[in-house]
Amino acid sequence: MPTIEDESFVDVQGGGSLIVAWQLKGKPVTVVGGGNVATGRVAHLLAADAVITVICPDSGLSDELQYRVAKKQIVHIPRNFDIEHDLRSVQPSMVLVAIDSPLASTEIYRECKALKIPVNVADVPAECDFYFGSMYRDGPLQVMVSTNGNGPKMANLVRRRIEDELKQEPFGMAIERLGLLRRRVRQKVPGDTSVETRKRMRWISQISERWTIAQLANLDDDMIEQVILNMEDEPPSYNDIIARP
Repeated sequence: MPTIEDESFVDVQGGGSLIVAWQLKGKPVTVVGGGNVATGRVAHLLAADAVITVICPDSGLSDELQYRVAKKQIVHIPRNFDIEHDLRSVQPSMVLVAIDSPLASTEIYRECKALKIPVNVADVPAECDFYFGSMYRDGPLQVMVSTNGNGPKMANLVRRRIEDELKQEPFGMAIERLGLLRRRVRQKVPGDTSVETRKRMRWISQISERWTIAQLANLDDDMIEQVILNMEDEPPSYNDIIARP
């Protein structure tokens, strides 16, 4: 096979992580530990609508996690982690370890690997299948900054700079309204053929490019109906829509 050389192909830099939006809604996740780090992990999991079990003695459960137990947002098992009962028998979708014992953490990590369960051991990059990053969220918009376990504080610094920029416009509301428009468009142009899919994607993309963030955020239900009426034509401008009676 001939060697292909083309300067238009960009060299890919290795050493990174595959950053994905992991869907955990309704899936069981086990958190080992109940201190500050575990509390932060639980907040991430609650945002993802996971089914959360926290395992640690009563004395190690933070005030916030006690509150979440009382509100029935999480389940607490008040004892030390037991590999047979809490891992081999249950086999959760994910395990997050945040305890002070390196030996116990490594034991849990190795067993998770044997069972092919994704695991993260806090502050031990070598015992992590994935890392947590510094997160900014505005409604459906989520932005994560990761340093691949090298510098969590630096990730926070970068995230704050991004947050300062994004907060200047209503991106979250714009995305929420655009998502609603996308669902309405799918109802008007149903079907999953490549032609139908491309038509929907092209039309929504044109709206996204031609309207400002503020205009998209202002897209109410009546305006959405007006926009959809133009599906067979070029996407209307924001001014075209608000000028109509």
